[in-house]
Formats: sequence, C-alpha cells, structure tokens
Amino acid sequence: MWGRRIASTRCAGLRCCPARVSSRPLRPVSSLSRPSPSSLPSKPHLAPPSRSPLYLRTLSACSAKPAISFTPKRHCSSEFRVMALQDREILPSEVKPLHYGISLFDLQLGGSWSYKGIVKISSKVNGPTKQVVLNAKEIEVQHAEILGTDGAELTKASDITYDKKSERVTLKFLDDLPQSDIVVSISFTGTMNNSMAGFYRSKYKSAVEASPDTPKEGDFHYMLSTQFESCDARRAFPCFDEPNLKATFDFEIEVPKGQTAISNMPVKSERSGSKPELKVVSFDTTPVMSTYLLAWAVGDFDYVEAFTERKYQGKSIPVRVYTTKGLKEQARFALECAHKTVDYFSEVFEIEYPLPKADLLAVHEFAMGAMENWGLVTYRTTAVLFDEGKSDTRYKNRIAYVVAHELAHQWFGNLVTMDWWDELWLNEGFATWVGWLAVDHFYPEWNIWSQFVAEGVQQAFQLDSLRASHPIQVPVKNALEVDQIFDHISYLKGSSVIRMLSTHLGRETFLKGVAQYLKAHAYGNATTNDLWSALSEASKQDVNSFMDPWIRKIGFPVVTVAEETGKVNVRQNRFLSTGDPKPEEDQTTWWIPLGIKSGTELVAQEPRALVSRADTIEGIGEDSFYKINKDLSGFYRTNYPASRLEKLGQSLDSLSTEDKIGLIGDAAALAVSGEGSTAALLSLLEGFKDEKNYLVWSQISSSVGNLRSVFSQNETVAQGLKNFARALSSPAADKIGWEFKADEDYLTVQLRKLLISMSGLAGNESIVAEAKRRFDLWATGKDKGAVHTNLRSTIFSIAVSEGTRSEFDAVKDEYLKTDSVDGKEICLSALGRTKYAELVNEYLDFVFSDKVAIQDVHNGAVSLAANSKVRHLLWEYLKNNWKFVEARLSANNVVFERFVRMGLSKFADHGIEGDIASFFQNKDTGVYDRALVIVADSIRTNANYKERDEKQALEWLQAHGYA
Repeated sequence: MWGRRIASTRCAGLRCCPARVSSRPLRPVSSLSRPSPSSLPSKPHLAPPSRSPLYLRTLSACSAKPAISFTPKRHCSSEFRVMALQDREILPSEVKPLHYGISLFDLQLGGSWSYKGIVKISSKVNGPTKQVVLNAKEIEVQHAEILGTDGAELTKASDITYDKKSERVTLKFLDDLPQSDIVVSISFTGTMNNSMAGFYRSKYKSAVEASPDTPKEGDFHYMLSTQFESCDARRAFPCFDEPNLKATFDFEIEVPKGQTAISNMPVKSERSGSKPELKVVSFDTTPVMSTYLLAWAVGDFDYVEAFTERKYQGKSIPVRVYTTKGLKEQARFALECAHKTVDYFSEVFEIEYPLPKADLLAVHEFAMGAMENWGLVTYRTTAVLFDEGKSDTRYKNRIAYVVAHELAHQWFGNLVTMDWWDELWLNEGFATWVGWLAVDHFYPEWNIWSQFVAEGVQQAFQLDSLRASHPIQVPVKNALEVDQIFDHISYLKGSSVIRMLSTHLGRETFLKGVAQYLKAHAYGNATTNDLWSALSEASKQDVNSFMDPWIRKIGFPVVTVAEETGKVNVRQNRFLSTGDPKPEEDQTTWWIPLGIKSGTELVAQEPRALVSRADTIEGIGEDSFYKINKDLSGFYRTNYPASRLEKLGQSLDSLSTEDKIGLIGDAAALAVSGEGSTAALLSLLEGFKDEKNYLVWSQISSSVGNLRSVFSQNETVAQGLKNFARALSSPAADKIGWEFKADEDYLTVQLRKLLISMSGLAGNESIVAEAKRRFDLWATGKDKGAVHTNLRSTIFSIAVSEGTRSEFDAVKDEYLKTDSVDGKEICLSALGRTKYAELVNEYLDFVFSDKVAIQDVHNGAVSLAANSKVRHLLWEYLKNNWKFVEARLSANNVVFERFVRMGLSKFADHGIEGDIASFFQNKDTGVYDRALVIVADSIRTNANYKERDEKQALEWLQAHGYA
C-alpha cells in the first residue's frame, strides 16, 4: 500500500459549518494578538481452481525457470518466529482456514446501505475445540453451522457472541468439532459504510450521464469498493483476518444488470439474480493469499485496456484501468505505465506475473494513496488519473511511481507475504525502493534517485531523528495497532536502507537474492531473516550481521569527522534532532558504508565501512579534497568540521546532485541539533545562487522554509530570512522566467514552478506583480489561459497570500467547480495561505464541511501548519470545535491520525506544546496517540532550536545585510 497517510471517510449526518461572511475589512494576523501556546490457466505461477489447498500441486515451469510450489508455507522454521508468536494477540490455532466461498446479495443501494452474505470457510481442525473464533467488525451473524466436506450438516452453533474490542465473533457448539476437514458456514449482514474501510461506498458527481441503475442519493452517484488492509476484511465478512492465515477465495456478488462488478480474478460466469433487474457475477478462484488482499468493486465503470508485450504461457496479459464513466481517457498514462511495469518486474524478479489479468481502479473516496489488492489495485483518483492539458505534470511523476509501487507488491507482499504485521517494512520498504527503480528504468530523464534522496531519504531522516521514532521492524502485539506504523519509517527508512544495501552488494546481486527469496517462499509467508538469508547466499556475505541493527534498532547515526594532516578520524553516534542522546540511547554500533571519494578526479576509494564506534582513515585529510557518503547512499548524517563544509560549498561543481542534496540536508539537520550552526547553514546556502538543478533547489527550499518556520515569531529574524530567501532565489527565478517551451523537460518545468513560488512568497515584487496580473486575468475571465496548468499552485498561493477576500473567494469558487483531477488539492492548499484570521476560520469551516472530501482534509492541516502567520489559529479552532472535528474525522483512523500529526507538528513554542498535552490529557487518543508523541517531540525540537540559535541567526543576517 502506498501513502497510508493521505486521507479518510465521509461521515453521514454531520453538520456543515456555515461560512462566516462579513463586509468588515480584514485584518492581517500580524496585527492580532497571538496566544503563547473463466478459469485459471494452468501455469506454474497460479493456484489451480481447487477449493482446498490440500489439493494444491507443484506444476512444471513453462520455461527454464524453476517451478514454484503451491503449498502454502504458513510456518517459518526460525526460532525468532516461535518466540514472536508468544507476543502476539492472535486467533486460536485449533481451526485454520483453507478456502473461502463468499456470496453477497440483497444489496440495499441507498438508505440503509445494508447487504446480506453467506461465507463458507473450508477449514482444518487441528485440536479439540467446541468453538470457532473469527474476526468480525460491524457484522451481524444470523446463523452458523458446521458442514462436512460433502455439504451435510454436522452441527449448528448453540451460541454466537461478539467481542467488540478485539473485533471477534465466537461460534460455540455443544460438542467438540471433528478433527478433520470441515466447512464453517455463516449467514450474516453487513453495511456498505462511508468510512473508506471494509466494503464501502464512494460518492461522486458523474462526468457523463450515468447508467439508470447507478446508486444515487441527492446530487451524488455512488460506486462500491473495498479497502481491507490492515484489518478491515472483517468489516465485510467474518474471516480469519491475519496475514499468515492464507487461503483461496471464491467470490460472487448480486448487482444491478447495468453495473460492472470486478474482483481479484477474471469473471467466471454471470447468471440471473433474484429479481429480473439483477445479475449474479462469479469470479475464478484466487491463488492462496491473505484476507487483506481480497478485493471487489461495483460501479458504473468503463476502462482502457492494453496488453503486456511479454508473453505469459504464450499469451499477453490484459491490463486495464477502470474508472467511472467519462473519465477513462484520463487513465491512459497510468495504463502506459502499468503494462510495461508488469513485464519489467516479471524479468527483474525472475517470476512471471502470477495472475491472468491486472486491473487498476480509480476510487473517488480513498483514505490512502493506493492499495495493492492482488489483481485489482485500487487508487485515489489523483494517483492514477492524469488529464493532459489540465493536470500539473508533477502528477505524472506521482502516478508512475504509485503504479510501480503497487505492482511491485503483486510479487513482494502478495506472492510472498510478511508473516506478521511487525514486518510490514518487508512489504512497504521494498515496494518503495523497487517502485523508484522501475520509474528510473522507464523515465531516466527524471533523475529519480536524486528525487528519492531529496524527498524520501530526507523525510525518513526527519522522523527517525525524533525520540518518538521506532525501529523499522517494530513489535506489534495486536494487529489493531498497526495503522500507526504505516509511516515514513516503514516506507522511507525501509527503502533507504534497502538502497544502501543494494548499493553495497551491487544492484544485480541484490536483485538476484530477491528473486531467490521470492521463489523460495512463493504463496507463503516469510520474515526479514528469510530475506537476509537469500541475499547472503547471493552475495556470499553475512547480510544479517551488518543489517540487523538497521532493522531492529531505533534511530540512525551521525558520522563526525575530525581532520589531521593526511588522515581523518571518524566517530559514530546516534543522531537526535535535539542533539542530546543519553548514554542508554546511544549504544548501537551500526555498520556504516563510508562511500569515500577523494582527489581532484573525485575517484571512489575501495569500499570501506565503519564497523566500530571510531576509526581512522589514512590518505585523506585537511590538505586534500574528499567527500564521505558518496551520493548519500548510506543512511546517516555526516558532520564535517566548519572549514571542510566551507570547502565543499566552494567545490559544488565536483559534487553530484545527490551529494549536494545530502550536504544541505545534513547542514540543516545539524544546525537544528546544535552539532552544527545556523550561521554555517546560511553560509553554505549562499553558495547555491547559481544552482540549476530542480532537485537541489527542492532541498534548498525545504531547508530555508524550515528556518523561516522556526524563527517566524521574531519579526526581525523572520524579515531577515525572508530577505535571504528572496535574494537567494530571485536571480534564478528571473533567469528561468514564466514562459513554458513546447519541448521543455520535466525537471525544468518543476524548477520554474519552484523558483517562482519560493521567490514570490519571499516578497519578490516583480514576481508578485506578475502573479497578481495573471491571476486577475484568469479570475475575471478575460484570459483563462493566463494561469498555466503547471503554475496554478504557485499563482493561486501567491494571490491568496498577498490578497484579501476577493482572491480567497475566487480560489474557493474554483475548488467548487473545477473538473481537473488535481484541481481540488491545489485549491485547498492555496487557500491555506491567507494571512487574515477571519478567512482562516472560514477556511477551516469549509475544510470540515461536506464540500471537502474527508480524504482531502489533511491538505488543510498541511497548508495552515506551513503558514507561520496563522498556524496558531488552527490550534485555537481545534480546541474550540473539538467535538465537531472529532465526529468528522473519527470514522477513519488513518485520516484522524494524519490530521493531528500534520496539523500540529510545526509549532516552535514550549507553551503550545504544553497546551496540546493538557488538552488531550483526558481524551481517548487511542487512534492517534503516536501522532501526539511525534507532535510533542517535533515542537520541543523546534522550540529548543529557536531558543538556542535565534540570536546567532540574527547576527549572521545583520552581518550579511539581510536584517
């Protein structure tokens, strides 16, 4: 799954806060007081359509590649797993699922939105028991019985009880169940909720006239789809909802004849339903897989289709992208990416794509970014649709990556699944890295690995530098806790560490080991140690010995460099953003690949690693040029002496793009921790005025933006940093200009947007004037083309920031009427740039109204948190309207956690830190308690930095003419 931290559910029956419209003049916040605070083809990569894995067989390969056993590998032999089982709250082991037959019918497409279902679970009874315990949430079981494999009734449930806290249903029987193969048959009812979890409904406004039997309420039509990861299959049907309880699945659903039903596998048959206007759609049997990967969808769908160039069993595989009608042409780019990526990964992993089809589906309301359901990947619309001529080209980059990430999961995660949720990183860290690998393969001109360093690695550093971080492999006792570890540690630190390892082993060797791992554990479950074993065998190195601390220990190191003539001394310690690791927090000795390049030709030295707390490197030193951590391939910060940092800043032509990004990122982080200084950072940044690379500028902008955020409450320092940002970016902005050329490359397009935004928001008068001119032409309708598609976010943000109500209302109106797939995200972010208190509160009323999809509410939090003039008003609003906010967000835990974390982490005031802690002290914070720890740690870090370096920053700015 990608982007677990991107959005939530639509709550029915909540009030809509009216906008507070006033004719009174607006007062900038700076003038206000602030608070202190068909059937399966027979090929070696598919389970045959038998109803029980007991009959799974090993099939011979159609090529020279080794055959893959279909027998589910449910149990890993490692001692670690045996011990781990004792620390997990899991279902009783006496009954294990083998195969599910699921039938859903009597769907109420409106009103109660209820449905009925029957699930028949072929199971193995392994020990004496008088009960069957399954997972169920918001499901009512009407009837349960035990059948023999011949379908004969053996016994009926004498009692059915629920445990809402553990989300379980217990079926009790008077006698012991036979210790053999049985079928657990359950009749139940459920609800197609609007919480973006389980089996749920999404509302949308149809782009064309919808089919007459498309569900509709009011002005909105509805589509139906599922979201089961992590623990929400249980919201759709009673099941054994744990990742290592794999089974095969038969699924059928009764739907209106005009609607399209899709699922993991191809349609097997259609028959008449219980009413003339209904049909029952049945699907082929799935391979053995985890419950969280099951999926289905129903809607007024259309699709675009392509076929793989590579042949599978002599045939190309159909690849489709489904959308609601009227949108399919916007799926062309995703389709282009998808069919090529299926072929690419089939080659890279040395295993053919394991299913007979690959479907992608655009879902109108979606809490995350995408979900890797086997054979039916679901996406939020902005992660799969691109409207040529209307969409920002940045979204092409996003779509290519998200498509690749989810398709990587078809092997790494679906074919081979983590044994338990504590090894989530096995799925997500690898899919993140290999997703970037695929995009780099298809779009080398995008300089993807530099983007990864600027975005992925730096974000991972930021979270992992907090005391509130956690190991990549984090203990998970109860699966219901897992939502809060779908974060930058599992995804971005995990992928950064994999990049480090693949660089060390060599990419070819690394991928060879991965292929061996997948073949050995296909259709089963595996652990981190299983991956290390395969990589060790492929590389002839003891991978576990040097990777174990990276996975199981919290944090990462900083390598401190001390120079002497002809040599340098290096020392490793844990890096914390507060700069104060306690002895007990600094006990890990990491294996650190030093990646040294030196000399006038910047020749890479022989691979060398720091494997102790300290070491000495001969042959380089204060009298020679050198750079540690070439291309930022290692996951660590480097702390150079001030003189060396200055020399590196004067030798930018000798550094790679990744080196430059790492240099700036390290200097900025070390300034925050106190191991470096703000003066050194500002001096380094001054040397980048002539930089031409977008991705380097992205890091520059991020670092300067953090400075402006932290020191925003000191007016003199804030103005000095604004002047600094303007002086730094304006020459490059003026040089690149406003006009786009027809043959302009992607990175140049993004650079123009970034430079105009950075310079304009720093007060460059000529850029502000031009942005206002173009905005006025667009807003008045005189020239709708005055605002280029790729400059909407920039021009809208400058106009709202520098304007008053008229600009705010114009962007808000655009939000309400835009048909651009990315337009709502762009407008919502721009609206948060206002400097007026009255408009901020009106904006928040709007964000929490039913005009804004819950999945997008976090954009409001991000935008206001980044607006240092008014971010305190966001906190005041939350306190004053908490019951309303809580009701609006509580239907989806992922959304709730994301809003709290993103909205409150940017403060730099100990008083507000205390106020937040006090406010939440007596509240039930179970779904976002980790977010609150991150918030407190982040605010504390910012506040300490501000107090320590504020005076120094002012002195530097005054000395250099900025303040």
